[in-house]
Amino acid sequence: MDSMRDRFAATTTRLLDEDPSLAVVLAEISADRFEQAGRDHPDRVINVGIREQLLVGVGAGLALAGLRPVVHTFASFLIERPFEQVKLDFGHQDVGGVLVSAAASYDWPAGGFTHMAPGDVALLDTLDGWTVHVPGHPDEAETLLRHAVAAGDDRVYVRLSEQANTSPVKVDGEHFRTVKEGRSGVVVAVGPMLDNVLRATEGLDVTVLYATTVRPFDAEALRAAVGPGPAEVVIVEPYLAGTSTGEADTALLDVPHRVLGLGVGRAELRRYGQIEEHLAAHGLDAVSLRGRISGFLSLPEGGA
Repeated sequence: MDSMRDRFAATTTRLLDEDPSLAVVLAEISADRFEQAGRDHPDRVINVGIREQLLVGVGAGLALAGLRPVVHTFASFLIERPFEQVKLDFGHQDVGGVLVSAAASYDWPAGGFTHMAPGDVALLDTLDGWTVHVPGHPDEAETLLRHAVAAGDDRVYVRLSEQANTSPVKVDGEHFRTVKEGRSGVVVAVGPMLDNVLRATEGLDVTVLYATTVRPFDAEALRAAVGPGPAEVVIVEPYLAGTSTGEADTALLDVPHRVLGLGVGRAELRRYGQIEEHLAAHGLDAVSLRGRISGFLSLPEGGA
């Protein structure tokens, strides 16, 4: 299976051929994947070098000129380092574009903490008007990227990951999908967390919702899943723990409820390790999730 970043490059290259209003802005990262596209469209594939503030500023400038920019680098260099430019050049100037990240929370452990950005979605939550897609499979990444590119002047963040679920789910860029139904609680699995959540909840009497578009948050789907309440909800996200608990609280404002947010912890892990070791350290592997979900929902770990 190709990676989400491979699929991003292949899909965007095709879109450059199809849509003369599309432009790609890079900061060295993934530049090798766009070599042919750069030769074919030298005026619309721009590599600014290792200058991330300029990366975002150029993207916004292209938007002001009437193009639809796709701006790409690692999440820490796309959202965190040039955050002022994201806030002002896109938000304050009220122009649209597609920010596509790679290697977010801990997808390249050897890069160290400088290349990790588990707080990216939470940081974007401080700004108005951003749609956030978190695909869990390369097929979903392609669907959501095409959706983002075609989204007029909207501001869209597509968060790619080296982690991927075994099989894709049909996604539409808006709604959560019900992948399992039960009566003893609702677990929302975001993007690449789905496989581990399904393994963790095997034999448990819970509903599992799958979310690949987390902003706007699909309040209607969550309300439908919990019913009249009282409700118990667990949200498992591949980024900072608790990022979406406020969204769930708002969605269930008139329903008695409890919400547990599981995700990446705030404590820095100072050893490189492997992705699987980071998952386990943050309690996001299937075994840890089963214990944490069962404990919160007061279900026996052996099944209910």
